[in-house]
Parts: sequence; structure tokens; C-alpha cells
Amino acid sequence: MDISVVVPLYNEEESLPELEAWIRRVMDREGFSYEIIFVNDGSTDRSMEVIRRLAQENPHVRAVSFARNYGKSPALNTGFARAQGDVVITMDADLQDSPDEIPELYRMITEDGYDLVSGWKKKRYDPLSKTIPTKLFNATARRVSGIHNLHDFNCGLKAYRQAVVKHIEVYGDMHRYIPYLAKNAGYKRIGEKVVHHQARKYGVSKFGLDRFVNGYLDLGTLWFQSKFGIKPMHMFGLLGSLMFLIGFIAVVTVLIMKIVAMNSATFHFYLTKSVYFYLSLAAMIMGVQFFCTGFIGEMITRNAPERNSYLIAEEI
Repeated sequence: MDISVVVPLYNEEESLPELEAWIRRVMDREGFSYEIIFVNDGSTDRSMEVIRRLAQENPHVRAVSFARNYGKSPALNTGFARAQGDVVITMDADLQDSPDEIPELYRMITEDGYDLVSGWKKKRYDPLSKTIPTKLFNATARRVSGIHNLHDFNCGLKAYRQAVVKHIEVYGDMHRYIPYLAKNAGYKRIGEKVVHHQARKYGVSKFGLDRFVNGYLDLGTLWFQSKFGIKPMHMFGLLGSLMFLIGFIAVVTVLIMKIVAMNSATFHFYLTKSVYFYLSLAAMIMGVQFFCTGFIGEMITRNAPERNSYLIAEEI
């Protein structure tokens, strides 16, 4: 099979027939052997009913339907597990990604030798409330990941060599960082293609400020995992040693100050008499504890056997 098109979706019943017909036209015109894998992320509208009808009309349509809403990353991971094409294309279901980009994305993977090609919506039709946070997010992601040639990490339109999607695991909200995941897995031939972006035709955007905040938290998690995931002692051992050293020096300093104070009637501990000194000290200790607890919890989640287990209500 040449191409697998993986389409995660949530409440997109109006756009699905048009999207399927558009993909089918492109595939038939180019002569590709293909499959379309719709992953219904617990939609509450008629999306699954529409997909059933499309599957009856087009034998290339496959589908997985979650029993409830899990998120885009679980949907992509489930689609990747079932993809059979030599090249895997992902796109959103809202018709903002153009299937006409598929032939060139396929060529860049098969002929130019890229492992992954990410779309770049150079001209966007999104509101400023979405484009400005996106620019800040992408600038940070480029600097942290070291993938400086990508302008749009979170573009839903991407192409992958099949081996890439079979050797990465997308969980939580890590779909924003699939290029970074691929790089950490050893797939470093990552390219970019300017793609056409269309205004949303049906429904409403699922973007919210919580996704922007969570994106930065996930980026920090991924950076720590890439640096210290295999040898966390390099991180926690260094922090623990520094904390112990600082504490030891502080104890020695306090003892010396106490000895000096005993021989001086005018010496006062002005610093330690302030309540803000203790509040700052407590805040520093609690900050370190929260940070370490969060990272350890993330490591436990990352290695939990049920981390990518989802209740599937139906599969076509």
C-alpha cells in the first residue's frame, strides 16, 4: 500500500463527506493504493454515523471509534498502530488541510529521502488569539528541540515514513512534538513544506488557552526525558548533591556566626529575624519538591503499561 491517511476527529460530521471525497479524488487521479483511517475521538455528534456510510461507499475507508474523548495524541497513536501504507499522512478533519498536498508530501518521503515532512501554514486564516500563541510556541519549540528548520511544529498535515510512526509513541498531548519525538528516536531527516491553509468551513475551533499552557509544560517534560530519561540520576543526583553542599555550607556559616555573636554584644542576626527569610526558604524547598515530584510522576506515567490503553467502542 502506498499511503495511509490518518484523520483524528472530534465532532466534525459536516466536513467528513467533503474531506473523504476530496482525498478519494486525489488518490484516484494519482493512482495511489491507499486507506483512510478515521479515528473518532468520542464525538457526541453524528460523526460515526457519517463514517459508517462512507465506509459502505468506499472500501478504502477504515475507522476506529473511542468510547469517550481521550485527545488528539491517543487518536493519532491508535491510527499509527493500524496504518499499513509505506507513507503515512496525517491531516485534520476540519478541511483546513488540503489533500491536494498529498502527492508532493509523498514524493518528498519516497524520492527526497525525508523521514518526516511537516507542513507549514505560512499564510494562516486563524484569529490572532490563535496565531500569536502559536508563533511563541513554535519559537520556543525550535530552540529547545534543536530542529531549527521547522516553522510549525503543530501543523496537522504531516507525512512520515512508515518506520517512523511504528517506532514512536504519541501519548498525553505529545502530538505537538512529533518531530521532536522522531528526532529522539533517531529519525533526523526532517523537512518542511509550505502548505495551503483554508479558513474553517464548518463547526468551531477546539483551540483554547489551556492547550497553549499545556504545550509549554509538555515541551519541558519532553526535554527532560530526552536528556535524563534513561539516566535520571544524572539530574536528581546533581540536584541532591548541590542541595546537600549548600545546606552544609549554610550550617557551617551559621555556626561561625553564632560563635562570633557570642563574643560580640552588638552583633545581631538581622537576616534570620525576618519572617521573609523563612518564607523564601520554604518556597525554595517546596519548589524543588514539586518539580522533582512532577518529573518522577511523569516518568512513572511514561512507563506505565496502561499508558496507551483506550476503550474502543467500534472498529471498521
